[in-house]
Amino acid sequence: MLLRAVAVWACNVAAIWVADQLVDGMSISPEWHVVWVGAVFGVVNWIVKPIVTLLSLPLIIITLGIALFFVNLLMLYITAWLLDSFDITRFWSAVGATIIIWFVNCALQAVLGVNRRQRRRSARA
Repeated sequence: MLLRAVAVWACNVAAIWVADQLVDGMSISPEWHVVWVGAVFGVVNWIVKPIVTLLSLPLIIITLGIALFFVNLLMLYITAWLLDSFDITRFWSAVGATIIIWFVNCALQAVLGVNRRQRRRSARA
């Protein structure tokens, strides 16, 4: 459990760092604060995202899941709101950053096998 949390945090840090490098309008200053941004982003996703997802479930169903993108976008904005060292200046910068963070997180978690253990448990049951 702890190893999975550390792996998810490391993936978040890497994904946010890549987005910071590629997206104009998103900044983390000083640069090493990406470690804190990754941690806060993980906590926001762990605590706030399930609540927002549940509340927006009818909209998610109507839009066939497209509304989940905006839930992820909101999680990024909440993280920026909580931290002074993390700024997103434009909406389209946040959209680009959300796409990049999602893609890098998916790739890294697949390579590291973060969810592999959970899938094995489900297969046994």
